[in-house]
Amino acid sequence: MTRSAPSAPSPPSPLFLPADIDTLPDTARRVALLLREREHGNAVVLLPETGKTSAEAAAGLGCSVAQIAKSILFRRREDDAPVLVVASGANRVDKMKVAAKVGEIARADAKFVREKTGYAIGGVCPIGHATLPLTLIDEDLLALDSLWAAAGHPHAVFNLTPQELVALTGAPVADVALRETA
Repeated sequence: MTRSAPSAPSPPSPLFLPADIDTLPDTARRVALLLREREHGNAVVLLPETGKTSAEAAAGLGCSVAQIAKSILFRRREDDAPVLVVASGANRVDKMKVAAKVGEIARADAKFVREKTGYAIGGVCPIGHATLPLTLIDEDLLALDSLWAAAGHPHAVFNLTPQELVALTGAPVADVALRETA
């Protein structure tokens, strides 16, 4: 059963839809070209304010925080491989669940994120990384109709469905959310 996430109470800020891909920041242009190459029909748009956090992005888009497909990068301890978790903006990632799937992980600093993805923190796209990461997709995203993901820059995003996210990344869907237990 697919459910729509509730909309944010405030109206969305106006998005800037560039007339030409060439007017996008370099990393966002790279994502836009990659999406075009993969025949993804939705354009990269720019938020007037930063979308570095899920809450900021949701406020700018007028959607729920759950609809933000946030990309969080970890470093696998055994070999320094990048591990990408694409999670619902409403969820905290359970590092133990991720480690059970990919091996022990550690926090990735800004330098590691930039080197392995080609993007700055706050703009990490789920695709188009400098080094192909091990990727997991939060199963909670599949319950939503529409998602927004970073497009390589803190102000750039693109819209997609959960099914398109899975197809674009080729990643498995997993339970990665931290659940509070009573």
